[in-house]
Amino acid sequence: MTISTRGAGKAPAVLVLEDGRSFRGRAYGAVGETFGEAVFSTGMTGYQETLTDPSYHRQVVVMTAPHVGNTGVNDDDPESKRIWVSGYVVRDPARIPSNWRSRRTLDEELAGQGVVGISGIDTRALTRHLRERGAMRVGIFSGNAVQDEGVLLTKVRQAPEMSGADLAAEVATKEAYVVPAIGTKKFTVAAIDLGIKGMTPHRMAERGIEVHVLPATATLEDVYAVQPDGVFFSNGPGDPSTADHPVSVMRGVLERKTPLFGICFGNQILGRSLGFGTYKLKYGHRGINQPVQDRTTGKVEVTAHNHGFAVDAPLDRVSDTEFGRAEVSHVCLNDQVVEGLQLLDQPAFSVQYHPEAAAGPHDAAYLFDRFVTLMEGQRA
Repeated sequence: MTISTRGAGKAPAVLVLEDGRSFRGRAYGAVGETFGEAVFSTGMTGYQETLTDPSYHRQVVVMTAPHVGNTGVNDDDPESKRIWVSGYVVRDPARIPSNWRSRRTLDEELAGQGVVGISGIDTRALTRHLRERGAMRVGIFSGNAVQDEGVLLTKVRQAPEMSGADLAAEVATKEAYVVPAIGTKKFTVAAIDLGIKGMTPHRMAERGIEVHVLPATATLEDVYAVQPDGVFFSNGPGDPSTADHPVSVMRGVLERKTPLFGICFGNQILGRSLGFGTYKLKYGHRGINQPVQDRTTGKVEVTAHNHGFAVDAPLDRVSDTEFGRAEVSHVCLNDQVVEGLQLLDQPAFSVQYHPEAAAGPHDAAYLFDRFVTLMEGQRA
């Protein structure tokens, strides 16, 4: 990636998809070139949480909402210490942010962190194209990086694909750390960081849980060294078919029958641990307005998503696995994609979405309470 932070608002820019379609606009954020997988997010708010979500590592995010940057950028809402998206695409960026917490503009934040973006393009047309053709590799080029489109297309097609990408260790913490319980400590949880968002351990801490966040490379011995009452597997980027080490660790947890909770990437790891396959979705689920049904209660929730892969498990029956009976507990009402799994003979469950939902909605916050209930039951 070649970047400059000067003159972003004036430089011409072009977005080139790997199938040859291109869109011309103006630079937004840093000027230069960047590559990744083109995906779209349907949330109208929460762009700061989206940008700092480690699960977006190596992805170029297209915002379907036309106006972005209205509330600027503050120092309270990031989900990690940096922006993780590799590129950003908006239609109409806010000229002047308006929010009492704003400290700088989104354009300034993107430029300051070297994130190349593009504005002024028809994001509706781009989103429809991705829905029809599927997520694909893309490049954004601005300023001196703009060349003949044939040359740019060649560069895009040389970029790595998301299928087969092993990325969790690239975004996870290198050193273990502890998030203390808020109020009286009730439980200890070992959380495997595969790209964890800051709000996730906070949601557990609110429930009296002391959270030991461990690197993606943590071993089963590392997990049980903290004497956990439960084990948590986080969200994260990449292809779950490459996650052999986390699957091995999770299988060890399942063998010990320790209460287990996984979200997003953690759901896919549970699927693999139980013997199910995973596959790449055509264009994925990304945004904070996805309808999911909890099949155990019949309740429909509006939920926050960010995933391009899914678990291939049967919806119409209970499955026999090495660790007992398992069933699909949640399903997406848009396309019937598996959105959750649970074991019926031991305390383990997962969901494909984000119940911490810092940017909202909070319909799925009860899942952290369900995890607490599992740990209470095990202790009793």
